[in-house]
Amino acid sequence: MQVMLVSAGELSTSATIPLADDDDDDDGEDEALRDARALDSPHYEVKELSELPEQWRRAKVAWLCKEVPSHRQATLLRLLNAQRKWVTQEDLSYVAVHCMRIRENEAGFRVYKWMSQQHWFQFDFALATRLADYLGKDRKFSKCREIFDEIVNRERVPSESTFHILIVAYLSAPIEGCVEEACTMYNSMIQIGGYSPRLSLHNSLFRALVRKPGGGSKHYLKQAEFIFHNLVTTNLEIQKDIYSGLIWLHSYQDVIDRGRITELREEMKQRGLEESVDVLLSVLRACSKEGDVEEAEITWLKLLDTGYSLPSQAFVYRMEVYAKIGEPMKSLEIFKGMQEAGIPTSVVAYHKIIELMSKAQELKITEALMDEFIGSGKKPLMPSYIDLMNMYFNLGLHDRLESTFSECISRCRPNRTIYNIYMDSLIRVGNLEKAEQIFNEMITGGTVNTNARSCNIILGGYLTSKEFVKAEKIYDMMHQKKYDIDPQFLDEIEYILRLNKKMMKKPVKLKLDEEQREILMGLLLGGVRIESDEQKKIHAVFFEFREDSDVHSVLKTHIHERYHEWLTSFCMLRDGNDEVPYRFSTVAHSNFGIFADQFYRSGRPSIPKLIHRWLSPRVLAYWYMQGGLRTSSGDIVLKLKGGSREDLERVVRTFQMRSLNCKVKRKGRISWIGFQGEAANRIWELMEPYVLEDLKDVLKPEGQKMVLEEKLNDSIQLNHVV
Repeated sequence: MQVMLVSAGELSTSATIPLADDDDDDDGEDEALRDARALDSPHYEVKELSELPEQWRRAKVAWLCKEVPSHRQATLLRLLNAQRKWVTQEDLSYVAVHCMRIRENEAGFRVYKWMSQQHWFQFDFALATRLADYLGKDRKFSKCREIFDEIVNRERVPSESTFHILIVAYLSAPIEGCVEEACTMYNSMIQIGGYSPRLSLHNSLFRALVRKPGGGSKHYLKQAEFIFHNLVTTNLEIQKDIYSGLIWLHSYQDVIDRGRITELREEMKQRGLEESVDVLLSVLRACSKEGDVEEAEITWLKLLDTGYSLPSQAFVYRMEVYAKIGEPMKSLEIFKGMQEAGIPTSVVAYHKIIELMSKAQELKITEALMDEFIGSGKKPLMPSYIDLMNMYFNLGLHDRLESTFSECISRCRPNRTIYNIYMDSLIRVGNLEKAEQIFNEMITGGTVNTNARSCNIILGGYLTSKEFVKAEKIYDMMHQKKYDIDPQFLDEIEYILRLNKKMMKKPVKLKLDEEQREILMGLLLGGVRIESDEQKKIHAVFFEFREDSDVHSVLKTHIHERYHEWLTSFCMLRDGNDEVPYRFSTVAHSNFGIFADQFYRSGRPSIPKLIHRWLSPRVLAYWYMQGGLRTSSGDIVLKLKGGSREDLERVVRTFQMRSLNCKVKRKGRISWIGFQGEAANRIWELMEPYVLEDLKDVLKPEGQKMVLEEKLNDSIQLNHVV
């Protein structure tokens, strides 16, 4: 459907607004986005300027059409506020449509938002839909979603085009969480909107689900099956990669549904689709998890018949199959065969064979393989060090375990698992003093941190050595952190408390300590968010860390431990799992109210008015670790989200009062505050005592004076994020 309007410079003619093209897109138009052109949007028309009743109004509207696209948000708001006395919804609708015509969609969005906040505003479904569609085509998914939500809140069902375009916009965004939002929109499109998505949309969403590595994609199986079901029920073409992708997802599940895999393979056969190497690898992976040697060997022969060079992963799965049925030496034979065939030995292959040999307690073979792995220069070594130390622990070779621990921490970043194994070994040999030293190092180091297992290990050591006072202190700490106490220690703990005429403690009343408060302030400045339930006056903190950041991979473990007692039960680690997720959240609690009030206004990030009192060295350090970066030239840059220009000026003045000169770049609601040369050194001196030990070398400025103007005049080089 087309929209009739006239431009500001052509008062007597009408023009047509086509859907926005993506000619600049280097990758060409996405098939799903091209399909959106065939979808009907509600018909929307605006009057021509010549139809407006007064000449002065026509002139002013034409002037607004010229001025609005040329101003940034703050100036634009002042401009619109100055027109309150005369402007009407009809006038501004014309301006918004004009902005869409000239592809100034963000300007059109700002005009629409200002208009929607006026007392005379009447919701216009057609205009809202048109604007949402244009924003979505520009990949402005957050603004498109804002209008989408407004349509829903007005008790209207968004058009098919809006659903379709918003899903494509989410899939085009390289931002964590967008795939999940696309899935939500897709499901709503079918279940609430009652629409039948185009084939291209089904395919685009499905491919996005399987684009991540297996570990990340396996949670999308239910969604992938739903897409497959919709393809079947609407009689759309099911392409070969949909079948192979679905089998791939099934092969990564913890519990394999072999019946479903067989069913999908049979369907492929009936449709005349040949099984690719990817499908055969997926089947082999499924066999390796169940120990199905017969099916694995049949699949292996099919892989050989393809004539393609086999990936090392195929050998790894075959090794795993034989280990499952108790034939680890056959696995070793397969590993040696892979090397003899001239196939490069991957890191995964080394990890797997060392894991299998260590579990089989083949001491000399495991040590030889570990030496070979280290000599290859491949990394990471940590998983294999953990397997090696576990083998030494089970064999009672505590001297070798200790030397391996020392070797490991000299080669690899410290890891909580190896610290726990070493501490458990020290307890076994009766070296409680050394174990206590390691435990304290974990607490004070700030990088490794303790967990429930660490505390239970040292608690067991204290109880065995009759160190009841120290055992009670560990019990108090575990109680505070909400750690589960090993059942074998409960009777002894109860006996100790009875001797001291104490009772087993009830759940503690949660309260933030001073350090937790400062850390949270820094994290909030760095981008951590708070969600509030205004009716119940409770608030939850959502911690999110980037998977592509070395700094965040260390920081997340520290934060998870530091706020352990506040975390939801779902976010706490269970069953010996030491892998901290990149996203976790606290329980909703009134104690976070002051932070919600100060750092969020009307649901948007903001800057506290008393920020000059709160910017302590610890707050700065956690702000830097969460939302800062060190540029390639060694300068320090802090990212600040939200807040007005006045808020930003208040932050800058706070730095200037401390003789910390800085440069600022503001783009939308994001600000970058840069420190160069001597200023970078001075702010680092303030932060360094509170920066995690393992991150100091990564985040420390280089100290020489560098020119920062060029970076801040355009944009920060995000590829330098550490």
